[in-house]
Amino acid sequence: MVCAGVKSILDIPATLQRLETLNISVVGLRTAEFPGFYLRTSGQLVSWRIEDEETIAEIMFQQDRLEARSALIVANPISEADQLDEALHDAVLADGLAAAEREGIAGQELTPFLLDFMARGTGGASLEANLAAVRGNVAAASRIAVASAKRGA
Repeated sequence: MVCAGVKSILDIPATLQRLETLNISVVGLRTAEFPGFYLRTSGQLVSWRIEDEETIAEIMFQQDRLEARSALIVANPISEADQLDEALHDAVLADGLAAAEREGIAGQELTPFLLDFMARGTGGASLEANLAAVRGNVAAASRIAVASAKRGA
């Protein structure tokens, strides 16, 4: 799976630890840090930095060859030009979490509430960043698929 990180509302260190417990490897595509979805980094390191899609295709091939019961997450950060301003992100997120607490919003209702709050609080910039992250992930996944096909996996 290719992703631009996890939602900034999550406990990212705990998420990475849980993935490790579940035998899910996390590698960074041209990054040593786990992305923060709207931001290029969350401040957390990944286990391996991989510089090219061909190496990721090789890892996938070897996992299959070894019949490994594991998964692979490719952390693919949003481009620097498309990421949210970090100060804006942090301020709007803090305001959104405070608003959710005041309004008693939790559980499954929290994510849609915060996504809407982020969109409004950033003047739509979070939506643009979200779309850029999706486009970047699709492009990276496509390059990995091509490398995998060339590899014969």
